[in-house]
Amino acid sequence: MENASIGRKMAILIRAQLTAWVVTALLLLLMALLLFKLELNESKVSLGMTAVYVLSCFFGGLAAGKGGKKKKFLWGLLTGAVYFLVLFLLSWNLGAERDGFLSLILTGALCLGGGMLGGMIS
Repeated sequence: MENASIGRKMAILIRAQLTAWVVTALLLLLMALLLFKLELNESKVSLGMTAVYVLSCFFGGLAAGKGGKKKKFLWGLLTGAVYFLVLFLLSWNLGAERDGFLSLILTGALCLGGGMLGGMIS
């Protein structure tokens, strides 16, 4: 019985992550189109990337909250945490420009908050 419960929880988390990353891909395609058509400056692109993080975690948290029947905000929070961890590891391994500790903390907080809000609303 315990193994089935762990498997179910992993399935919920994987589905939520897939949702979040599909939303990320779609929003990044939209951002690329807007960047191409409108020639956006760096501050607008940075704001758009922040919106991508929050919206992706929100929809991932929404999917996680619908899967988890209790403590939906925790499911959303966990989804945001895993999303941020994957994002951080990918950025680190690809040698992305490091904006500093404060930016890292802010991005993490936005991912956690977006995921938790999605879980609460689900």
